[in-house]
Amino acid sequence: MTLENIPQGQAVTVSLKELVDGTITFATLTEAFGPSSLGIIIVKDLPANFAPLRAEVLSNASYLAALPQEELETLTSAAAKYLVGWSHGKETLRPGVYDTHKGSYYLNCAFHQSPDLHGAPADHHPDLREYTAPNLWPAATSLPAFEPRVRELCSLIIDTAALVARACDRFAAANVSGYRPGYLETVVRGSLTTKARLLHYFPTSPEEEEGAEGEGENGAEGDDDWCATHIDHSCLTGLTSAMFVDEADQDLADRGTPLHELPASPDPAAGLYIQSRTGQIVKVNIPRDCLAFQTGEALQLITRGQFRAVPHFVKGARTGRDGRRIARNTLAVFTQPNLEEEVQPGVSFADFARGVVARTY
Repeated sequence: MTLENIPQGQAVTVSLKELVDGTITFATLTEAFGPSSLGIIIVKDLPANFAPLRAEVLSNASYLAALPQEELETLTSAAAKYLVGWSHGKETLRPGVYDTHKGSYYLNCAFHQSPDLHGAPADHHPDLREYTAPNLWPAATSLPAFEPRVRELCSLIIDTAALVARACDRFAAANVSGYRPGYLETVVRGSLTTKARLLHYFPTSPEEEEGAEGEGENGAEGDDDWCATHIDHSCLTGLTSAMFVDEADQDLADRGTPLHELPASPDPAAGLYIQSRTGQIVKVNIPRDCLAFQTGEALQLITRGQFRAVPHFVKGARTGRDGRRIARNTLAVFTQPNLEEEVQPGVSFADFARGVVARTY
C-alpha cells in the first residue's frame, strides 16, 4: 500500500466545553481510546487567544532555524543531551541514522507550576540534565516575544491536556482493573517534567526528493522521510496543527511578525500518519483551530497496555523541483510523570527516560 491510497483517519472530535463539563459519553471515550481506536482525540472551540498564539509561535520555528549558526550554538546544550534548547542532527530514530530533516527547540515546562521554576529538581537526578536544566531562550533582540508567547501557548496546551486526562481517567476507571482514580489528571497537573518541542521541518531539496524515493521505514517509498516511525514516551502528547510555509516567498530576516501560512500542504500526501490500534495506517489532519492529544508509552506502561502508545510518522512535502521551499512547523507538548513516579513496579519515570534517551540521542 502506498500513501496515495492511505485512508483519511476520522479522529474523534470533542469541544472544550464538553471536557470542562465532563459530558463526553463512554461511547465517545471508547471510540477515541478503546481497542479499535486511533488513540487520538481532537479538541475544538479553544480560547480566543489560541489562534494568534499558534500563528506567532509556529512562525518563530522558521525564524529560529534561520538564525546564524553561531547564535544557534549558544542555544545548544550537550550536557542536557540536546534536549534543552536547539537540537539539529543529534537524534537517531533509526539505528545509526541521524535525523537532519528537522530542527527542534526543546524546553522544560515546569514554569506551568510556577513562573520561577526552570526545571525538575536536580537533587536526586544529577545525570538527568535534560529535565533539570534551565531553558535556553533566544535573545529578545533576535526573536521579540519568543519566550512569553511560547510559555503562554504551552500553558494553554497543558491546561487542555489536563481536561483530556480527566476524560481518560473516566474511561480507565471503568475499563482498567486496579486503575488509580484521577491518576492521569494528577500527573498532568502536577508534573515538573513536561517537555515541549517546537519543530521545524526543513524544506526538501530536489536532490533530497530523489534520494527519498528509496525504501522507507514502512515499506512504502520514502514514507517517513521527515520523521521516522516512533512512539512518544509521554503520557499524553498535545499537538498543534502543522503550519506549512513557502520559505522561498518569505523574508526570514524580518522577524517578529507571523509568516504567510499556506491554506494546506501543497503536497496532499505530506503530513502526519498514525497506526491505529488495529494496525491500519491512516493520515490524520488536525484542523488549524484545534488541538490533538495522543497517548504515549508511559501511559501504556502505567495502564499495562489498556491505553496503547500511538506509532506515527511524518512524510515530507514533494515540491522542491518547482522552486518552492515548503517547510512544516508544529508544536508538541509531552505531559509526563515526575521523575520519581513509577511507570512499572520498581521502575521510575527517571529510569524509563534514561533508557529512551540512550536509544535516541
